[in-house]
Amino acid sequence: MGRTDGRGRIVSAPGADDTGAGILHVDMDAFYAAVEVLDDPSLVGRPLIVGSPEGRGVVASASYEARRLGVRSAMPVSQALRACPAAIVLRPRFERYRDLSQHVMTLFQEVTPLVEQLSIDEAFLDVRGARRLWGAPGQIAAMLRARVLAETGLTCSVGAAATKHVAKMASTLSKPDGVLIVAEADTTAFLAPLSVRTLWGVGPRSAEALENRGIRTIADVLVTPRAALERALGTAIADRVWQLARGIDPREVETERVEKSIGHEETFEEDVDDAAALRVELRRLADRVGARLRAHGAEAARVSIKVRFADFRTLTRAVTLAEPTSVGQRVGDAAIELFDAVERPLPVRLIGVRAESLRAALGAQALWDEDAEWRRVEGALDGAAERFGRGAVTRAALLRGTNLAGRPPSTPRHG
Repeated sequence: MGRTDGRGRIVSAPGADDTGAGILHVDMDAFYAAVEVLDDPSLVGRPLIVGSPEGRGVVASASYEARRLGVRSAMPVSQALRACPAAIVLRPRFERYRDLSQHVMTLFQEVTPLVEQLSIDEAFLDVRGARRLWGAPGQIAAMLRARVLAETGLTCSVGAAATKHVAKMASTLSKPDGVLIVAEADTTAFLAPLSVRTLWGVGPRSAEALENRGIRTIADVLVTPRAALERALGTAIADRVWQLARGIDPREVETERVEKSIGHEETFEEDVDDAAALRVELRRLADRVGARLRAHGAEAARVSIKVRFADFRTLTRAVTLAEPTSVGQRVGDAAIELFDAVERPLPVRLIGVRAESLRAALGAQALWDEDAEWRRVEGALDGAAERFGRGAVTRAALLRGTNLAGRPPSTPRHG
């Protein structure tokens, strides 16, 4: 779910110059909420929140009416309701959302085979080779929006530009139900007045570091010496910001996306201060990560953990493994070691484990495989899960710690 609420929307006039704007970013408008309105027209114009109303459920999507009153993605539903007491809370129906998403993506693939699906409700399309069949990029954008509406009843917003980064920025500014075209020659003029916060990779901390130095817009970035950017952001992020501010983005539309990380996290119904219970939960999450790694034929070279405390302060820690692995036991060992090194001044609200720096699995390469026994055990667990369902066979330690002393997880998530 995007964070825009539709105010300040910018769209292109019909016939706008689309020279060189062969990359489209198509983003469905408030997708989950829009599907609920589609299926129940009595909800039209009402503030909607899609998310679990119990416990610590978070906002998965919200209608623009709710967003304008301060509701944002990942916000606890309880907080969202304080911001918008009149909102209607609806439970997510993910199967319905997936069905409509698949329909939309099929429409995209009928226009061009070069489609990179980013999530359930957005994708990049490279239409540079589709001109002879479908026309110029602006015509294709208009046609796509019309087809999506006619065949699904849903609206989408489209950004067209010479690069993926600028196309995505344009679609965000055109929401909801708009199209914004940035001709290649107009890229610098388009970017210059925008906030540095709109640049890909500039999170709140990086934005604050720039703004504290008077660098508030992309135009400010353009006149800032590269060395000053590096002092503010570090070399890697500074290099990315320097290039993106100039419209430089060499990334192509990738039709086959390779997962860069696999993770699972849990938010607890009540804050947990029992370190032993939290270690059990880390072990459970690591086993799930390991199972997904094996299912994808991948191994991880790094393991990270995420810990969110009762005051919402969140930290992450990571470690590079001696050898890449897909063994949940090894992932769990690394996660628990990281966790034990974390100072915990408050009870824990959320905990997560993520496998990073993935590569295709090569299997055991050493003469002596220390994980051989665990590979056999976890392979047997994979087989049992395939036959009887995940959780049919599990660790005894996990059964002993299943309910975290009566405090079950509330919103399991993976990514």
